[in-house]
Amino acid sequence: MIDNQSKKILCLSAKETESLGEKIGKRLRGGEVIELSSDLGGGKTTFVRGLARGAGSKDNISSPSFTIKNVYSAPRYEIWHFDFYRLNQAGMVGYELEDALGDSKIITVIEWAKDVSKVLPEDRLKIQFTPSPDESRELTIRWPEKLEYLVREL
Repeated sequence: MIDNQSKKILCLSAKETESLGEKIGKRLRGGEVIELSSDLGGGKTTFVRGLARGAGSKDNISSPSFTIKNVYSAPRYEIWHFDFYRLNQAGMVGYELEDALGDSKIITVIEWAKDVSKVLPEDRLKIQFTPSPDESRELTIRWPEKLEYLVREL
């Protein structure tokens, strides 16, 4: 992936992480791919909760660690939230992911993307979460010029 730009944002609480997700969620247009990286408990699901709310979803947002994929409904599209942590290889779920990519009616969010990185588009938003013991987290956001609209003025 060619990262044209990057930015670091310090979120002092889970509430701030969720709020940042909501701001980005309000800017989604459809078809975007978002890759989230961190250790366990890094704030990825908290961020997705805000992202989905910002997109207009009323669904209950939870980690897909055990289900591999959760789908949330929003007024203009669905949010497909994948978590590949428990898989040694993507298998059939990888094919499902490939089907979602590029569909303008699906926002694709991927956690633990290592095993599927070869099928992900270069034009994706990448967010690395670095948590601290005090519940703050530093988010490093990388994006190509094509997705500038998601992070402008954050």
